[in-house]
Amino acid sequence: MMSDTPNYLQDAAALLTKDGFATGNVWYHGTSSALANSIKSNGLKRSGDQELKQAAKSTMATIGNNYTESIEPVFLTQSKELAYYWAKQTVRERSVRFEGKESAVVFAIELPDEQNANVLPDVGAASLLMVKEGESYMAYVAKVYQDCDAGVLDIDLMNAHRLEYLNKLGMAYINNDIDAEFVSLVSK
Repeated sequence: MMSDTPNYLQDAAALLTKDGFATGNVWYHGTSSALANSIKSNGLKRSGDQELKQAAKSTMATIGNNYTESIEPVFLTQSKELAYYWAKQTVRERSVRFEGKESAVVFAIELPDEQNANVLPDVGAASLLMVKEGESYMAYVAKVYQDCDAGVLDIDLMNAHRLEYLNKLGMAYINNDIDAEFVSLVSK
């Protein structure tokens, strides 16, 4: 597979079939290296990147608009490779506001059974997938299917069953903070 994803994060071939990505008891979250130490110490927090949110709030105040902060869940996926995609997006988004050298990192999350039951398919992603960033993700996932000989990505975003967002697109979330004891940085 021709990919800029580091080899140690390439797991799609092992997880992907024509029915989608297999799900286990380990989840992944991709983000910027700038947030790694905080995540290792404090875990994953809903609406996580406070530095980016503060920058957006300051920008809106400068132009005279109000900024209403929403509480977003912690977004997860069952694939290190898909988490890496989102990590690169986070780095790109942060690079607009912050100087410095940031890189994409992936965290593994192993939750106790009772918390794992709270991980849900991200059907709210349907709205994301209607914008340019979502189109890019759909193209990325379609290429992963192709590269893994898993057939063609076939999903009708507006009429898809909620589990298709998880199985076919690898999109999930948990509406709780995740303690640091359940989170570890994936490394080579």
